[in-house]
Formats: sequence, structure tokens, C-alpha cells
Amino acid sequence: MRVALADDSALFRDGLAALLRAARVEVSAQAASGPELLACIRRDPPDVAILDIRMPPSFTDEGLTIAEQIRALQPSVGILLLSAYAGSPLAARLVEIDSRSIGYLLKDRVTDIDNLIDALQRIIPGETVIDAGIIRRLLDRQHTEDPLASLTPREREILGLMAEGRSNPGIARSLSISSRTVEAPIAEIFRKLGIHSAADDNRRVKAVLTWLRANRDHH
Repeated sequence: MRVALADDSALFRDGLAALLRAARVEVSAQAASGPELLACIRRDPPDVAILDIRMPPSFTDEGLTIAEQIRALQPSVGILLLSAYAGSPLAARLVEIDSRSIGYLLKDRVTDIDNLIDALQRIIPGETVIDAGIIRRLLDRQHTEDPLASLTPREREILGLMAEGRSNPGIARSLSISSRTVEAPIAEIFRKLGIHSAADDNRRVKAVLTWLRANRDHH
């Protein structure tokens, strides 16, 4: 597994690179800015690019802009954005870039190398990974006029796991139930959200986008 890193903090960047190398992950490039990362990827595409969602000069959403450019430049390169903040608006925008091989983790999670490696291993084959902390925070919030209000607590929990990028077997393991038991509530989620017959992956992405947008709109 080969990754390229970008963060304006040399201390964080070097620390993360050291953690990854200790886990036998090859760090092909380290960059202090988005444009520098793009140049590295153009020369030597990694499996995954890891970058801060807030980069110079304005420290707002430059990482998302760079992520869009990476996807246009090298569609096969996975993207993992890191943030110090558990905000749903940026998570929703990230998934709207592309639902394949993309992830969003909180920075304080990446010091848990097992969690980070798990995310990278899921992103490379095409999964979408959203930090469980963001999912829990949003699930705990109560909204009025919530488009997801018709979902039961169990259906909301399953939709949250879908937003993390979990497959049906992965959801079943998280909830300690059988895979077949997961199928009925997922079908009910699609029905309640008005997401009709289509490829299963497309329906899952639409459901997750509905969930993220609902939480963004009430952010």
C-alpha cells in the first residue's frame, strides 16, 4: 500500500508518516500544500492521497477542492480527507465529489493506526468511509422537519452504518445480527426515502446523501 500525505503542519505530517511506515505502509510523498500534493501525484500516483480538509491559504475547504482535482487528474487514486471538526456539511460535499474510494476521518482518530489502516484498506477497493464519530454525533441530534423522521431508531442506526461505508455483512457484524436480518430494514429505508429500484450501490449512495444533506441543512 502506497500513500501520499499533505498537511500544512510539518509536525503532524511527519508524525503520521512515521506511524504509517511503522505499519509497513509506503509513504511515497509528503507535501505542505495542495498544489504540492497534486504535483507529487501527477509524477507518481499513490494508492491513496491523505490530506487535511482545511489547507492554506484560507483554511476553509481547500482540501475538498484539491480532492476534486485529484479525482479528475487520477481517478484511480483513493482520497482520505482529515478534519479536526466533526461537521456534516463538508462530509456531504465530499461524498458528492464521488462515492467511490473516498473517506473522511477525524484527525484524532488517525493516531489509532489500526483504525487508519482499516479505512485505507476499505478505500482502495472502492468503499466510502465516514468517521464513526461524525455519524454518532449526527444520530444523536434531534431535528424538526427532518426528512428522516419516518425512520425508526434501528433504521437510523443502520443508515448511519451505511454512511460509514459498511456492507450488509459489516452492518450485521456491528449489530450482532444476521445478514438476512439486515436486508428488510434496508429495503424499508429505501422505501421511506423514496429511493426506488436501481443498482444496489446507487441506492445506498442516494440514501447516504439524503442522510448527510438532512444533517447539513440543520447544521
